[in-house]
Amino acid sequence: MLNIPLSNILFLDIETVSQKPSYDQLGDDWQKLWKKKSEVLLRGKEDETTESVYSRAGIFAEFGKIICISCGFLSYSGDSRKFALKSFYGEDEKTLLQDFIEMLRKWAMENSKFLCAHNGREFDFPYLCRRLIINQLAIPSVLQTAGKKPWELNFIDTMELWKFGDFKNYTSLNLIAHALNIPTPKDDIDGSQVGDVYWNEHNLERIVTYCQKDVVTVMQVYLRLCGEQCIHEDNIEIK
Repeated sequence: MLNIPLSNILFLDIETVSQKPSYDQLGDDWQKLWKKKSEVLLRGKEDETTESVYSRAGIFAEFGKIICISCGFLSYSGDSRKFALKSFYGEDEKTLLQDFIEMLRKWAMENSKFLCAHNGREFDFPYLCRRLIINQLAIPSVLQTAGKKPWELNFIDTMELWKFGDFKNYTSLNLIAHALNIPTPKDDIDGSQVGDVYWNEHNLERIVTYCQKDVVTVMQVYLRLCGEQCIHEDNIEIK
């Protein structure tokens, strides 16, 4: 699929939520800005309002924040391939971002390192960059897009790989995994529930577990797309 050493790829996923638990907790300026932004979400939905669609504010970097970044990399231990997972999470977005980019800088000191995510080019990678700028943090070189041509970016997107040149609609990670007969967790939350679990259940650990499982699935999908065997769950380690 791609002539990139597997050990040079960091697989990742982010989880995001709205800045506030509800629309009515926004300041006046932010309410006006959200009212304008939410127009695209309200098209053709007569049963929705500016207030009700605020639950989806987390998908926009200007109105949301990152609460978890999970990532993992492949390595060999003898004849066995291993996958190591690590998560950065918490209430303080700036701190988790600082910890993540410090790890990223150390990992990507050598050239030819790549980041892999599902729909990463449209969501994870730009969202990370925008939140770094908002938090007044420098963007690491592996995430930099300025001055680079599309094919020069250090990004791998499993959704784009699955398209094989097709430009039709979004294909979910879960759907691709099922099509490839890759086991996915059936007893967990989905992306639409993250905000509720965070703001109402206050269960960040549950979100971290969900995020880590998505990273594992991204990795397994990428391996299958490359004609490689999936990693056995016994060879997956959480650090």
